[in-house]
Amino acid sequence: MTNAEERPTSGLRAKLDANPTMRLFWRVGVAVLGGLVLLAGIVMIPYPGPGWLVVFAGLAILATEFAWARRVLTYARGHYDRWTAWLGRQSWTIKLLVFAGTAVVVLLTVWLLGGWGLVGGWIGLDWTWLRSPIF
Repeated sequence: MTNAEERPTSGLRAKLDANPTMRLFWRVGVAVLGGLVLLAGIVMIPYPGPGWLVVFAGLAILATEFAWARRVLTYARGHYDRWTAWLGRQSWTIKLLVFAGTAVVVLLTVWLLGGWGLVGGWIGLDWTWLRSPIF
């Protein structure tokens, strides 16, 4: 069953479905937008803020046109819910270890992307170990 057959069409959707070229442009646009939002969310996951929300938003955008994205979204939501429930049942020791692991990922990423060297330069610290090995 194609995406057009899975939902009723009306208005803009009916016009898009009637024109194969416009339908292709629409699907490519949804793929690009959804892919960019998803990628931004993946990059944001270890940082404080809405990383997982942005991941799910990107998948939701993709799911409007692609059945595989609907399946991944359902799968990811289930695993995310199980992870948060599991973490909620853990002792403070485990929660602190998860927090510490997340903090290490954030600190390493900022270092690899040159953030520590940049900020160090602002305040007059020109220590070589602050500089990124990549840039």
